[in-house]
Amino acid sequence: MRSAAPSPAVATRRIVDGRDAPPRPRRRRVRLTARATILCTLVIGVLVLSVAPAQMYFEQIAEVARLERQVATLARSNDTLSARAEQLRDRAFLERLARQCLGMVKVGEVAFVVVPKEGAPAPPPEC
Repeated sequence: MRSAAPSPAVATRRIVDGRDAPPRPRRRRVRLTARATILCTLVIGVLVLSVAPAQMYFEQIAEVARLERQVATLARSNDTLSARAEQLRDRAFLERLARQCLGMVKVGEVAFVVVPKEGAPAPPPEC
């Protein structure tokens, strides 16, 4: 006759040095209920779906910063050009430019150009 299989409680015992060792404490298994599973699925879904809007948000912040830097650069350039336009409206400044850069003279004046030995004279730096 065969003996019946030992019960699970008996099968889990260990024998150490010829005597029974104390049983190990059982680990508690974490069980997910249907509600917890649905909640975890929803949370993961929301996180996955929020990645693209978050990425667009950060890209837009970077674009705004780049455009603000460009606006500042253009404003400085605009200020420089406005100052130059104001200079060009001054008759004395225009006369000085015409005399220095273009070699123009008033009626009745005689113009002399000194040519260096090396070749043609270089125009002034403002021209």
